Amino acid sequence: MSKITYHREGYFYIPDIYIKDNKKFNLGKYGLMRLNYLKEYKKGIYKAMWLQGTLQKHLVEIDKECKKLENKIVKEIAEKENINEELKQKNQMEWVQLMNATQNQAQEIILNEIIWR
Repeated sequence: MSKITYHREGYFYIPDIYIKDNKKFNLGKYGLMRLNYLKEYKKGIYKAMWLQGTLQKHLVEIDKECKKLENKIVKEIAEKENINEELKQKNQMEWVQLMNATQNQAQEIILNEIIWR
């Protein structure tokens, strides 16, 4: 059982709160977007996860999940729209434009389905 300790600041007693397993970690684009969304629009969830020590794990999992999903969606759309190596060799600029549009579509899906939920 954990014991809560306090320290005094002026007239107030402040609980000593520490984050468990405070390892450095790198968040990608989606992890950072999720963090910013939670801080801005879901403050209660953000604070609860931070206090429980689950925020870091949540952000890393979201980032990994979104990266995998983005690759899967881009691949599926590219196959459906015939954006392939043959097109890349024939007209590289058109291929780049179509792949960028495909990636933007995938990102919009991810933002709406995962990040902003």
